[in-house]
Amino acid sequence: MRLASILLPALLASALSGRAQSADDIIRSHIDAMGGADRMKALQSLYTEGITVMPNGNEVTNKAWRVQGRLVRREIDFGMGNMKMVVTDKEGWSTNPRSGGSFEAMPPERAEAMRGEMDLPGPLFDYVAKGHKAEALPKEDVNGSACHVVKLTLKLGRDITYYFDPKTFYILRTKTKGSGGMMRSGGGPGGGQRNPDQEVLTDFSDYRKTAEGYVFAYSTTVVGMGAAMNMEKIEVNAKVDEKFFKPEQ
Repeated sequence: MRLASILLPALLASALSGRAQSADDIIRSHIDAMGGADRMKALQSLYTEGITVMPNGNEVTNKAWRVQGRLVRREIDFGMGNMKMVVTDKEGWSTNPRSGGSFEAMPPERAEAMRGEMDLPGPLFDYVAKGHKAEALPKEDVNGSACHVVKLTLKLGRDITYYFDPKTFYILRTKTKGSGGMMRSGGGPGGGQRNPDQEVLTDFSDYRKTAEGYVFAYSTTVVGMGAAMNMEKIEVNAKVDEKFFKPEQ
């Protein structure tokens, strides 16, 4: 009896520690790792500035302003030209270098794809209330780490598969199709045209904590492209000028 009383708690603890984590367990640990639920709720604006060095040596600068539920604005400078995209919760515009850089109305489906970036905490946060569904999948190896895997099916039907570092619960990789992407941790749709059935793998690394306590990936790589976007600046909850909501130069 004494031996059983000693062994039973140990066996129970071993069984609990060995059980597979649910999607909610994994997502909760990830949210905590990125700064916690309270900080996610307080995230109202985000400015990022990054530089990508292409395989040919050219540098591409990407500046982005995002306001929760209201705005995504991107300004991309690729050396020999530039492009701007402005998407609000109602309309969307982009510049056309062929017509002197003037703004033109953006196709509705392209604007809608970019609106996912207005969800600053990302689709994993409060996913049930947003109408998404999450499913835990078997672990998979990503660059030598046996990652926790969660497939998130968005309300509109598109899937995003997330691969989480087993120690930090940071996202190491996402898998999407077409122009979809990870929203918050430095990736996300840039409005480009891709084959809707093409599988896109995006890797995230160089995670750092801001002074406000948020954690972001400072390096984002689309697997197979041979170039990474490295963040030079991230500003949280800074005021965004109202002129940025309009198609102005």
